[in-house]
Formats: sequence, C-alpha cells, structure tokens
Amino acid sequence: MPTPPQPPLTARGLLLDMDGTLVDSDAVVERVWSDWAATKGLDAAEVLRTAHGRQGHETMADVFPDRPAEVNREENRALLARETSDLEGIVAVPGAPAFMAAVARLPHALVTSADAGLATARMGAAGVRMPDTRITAESVSASKPDPEGFLKGAAELGLPPEDCVAFEDSGAGIAAARAAGMRVVGVGSRASSYGPTVHVTDLTRLRLEPLPDGAVRLHFTG
Repeated sequence: MPTPPQPPLTARGLLLDMDGTLVDSDAVVERVWSDWAATKGLDAAEVLRTAHGRQGHETMADVFPDRPAEVNREENRALLARETSDLEGIVAVPGAPAFMAAVARLPHALVTSADAGLATARMGAAGVRMPDTRITAESVSASKPDPEGFLKGAAELGLPPEDCVAFEDSGAGIAAARAAGMRVVGVGSRASSYGPTVHVTDLTRLRLEPLPDGAVRLHFTG
C-alpha cells in the first residue's frame, strides 16, 4: 500500500542532528555501549534503548541514578575516546551527501550530542560535509531532550525557533526540537515512534524547493 503524501513544510533555517540523521553510526554505538553494558552486568538492549541521541553521561545517570556525576563523566570520556577512534561501519545515511549539497546556500546548522572531535571524525568517515555552524556537546549545559542545543542553533542562524525545521532520528532529539518550538522531520525507522511532524525513511525521500524570499519548501515522498 503506497504511503499517503505528507504536506510540505516551509522553513527559513534547518537544524540537523548527526547520528542516525546524516550519519549511520549504529554499528559503533552498539559495539561500544554493548561492551559497556556487559562490564556492568546490564542488558545491552535496555541500555541502547535510551543511548541514542544523548550524551553518554546522561544515559549512565539514568542507569545508575545514585552514582556521582563525575564518575559518569569520567567513564563517558573513555567511551568517547573509543567511539572517536572506532570508525568501522560508519556510513552516510542514504541521500545525506546530496542533501547537504542542496542546503549549502541555506541557513543550516548541525545540532548534535556528540563532542566536536567525534562529530568531525564521523562526518569525515561518512563523507558528509560538515556545516560551518555547529552546536556540539561543548556548546550546551544540558543534553537532549533539553531544547538548549536547538535554541542555540536557531540563535546562531539569527532565526526564531518557529522559522526552523529540525531533522532528527531519536526520541530524545525529537523531544528536544519539539520543546524548542520547532517542527521536526523524523528520519529513519526509530523516528516514526516519537511523533515527528513528518517522517521519512531516509534523506532520498525529500526534495528542497528554494523560494524567492530565501526560505525553502520541503516536499516529502515518504
């Protein structure tokens, strides 16, 4: 049965998550977090259910709510070092390179829970252009689902949140963009469960139409 057409969205700025949205890093995330879960005697599937789209120390705080924050941050530094060096299986989400070429002249920013080193490594490994404007883990005091990153991204573009459309794949990311007052394009199989404004299977399923006033209209094919 064909997917019913989804209405287009018009925006003046685009805010783009990285993992799961532009870059498929699932293989690395699952390796690293499954190993961490095993060392703690935890169910890896349960840990991975909340690990996507968030800073690692926040996931650890959920699993061990009584553990000191500095312990979580120290362990997260070790995991980040491994994730940054482990690039096996990192690939572009289908359509991501062409999508980034299409938005090159539009206001857009990366908004990721990764730190700058990890973002640079993964975007490079996937062959996806890095935006000039980016909000990384170092830029915020609170991780997704807190809206701080998306609000900062919109401010960096000089736009109100309601003029921006966010692209996300995870529950935490979609919640963060919604809390920031933005419409959300959910990308990939995970996203459909979290109530995005529009859902696409990957970035080949949309077309950008530049408008005379500098805005862009996003058309979706499912």
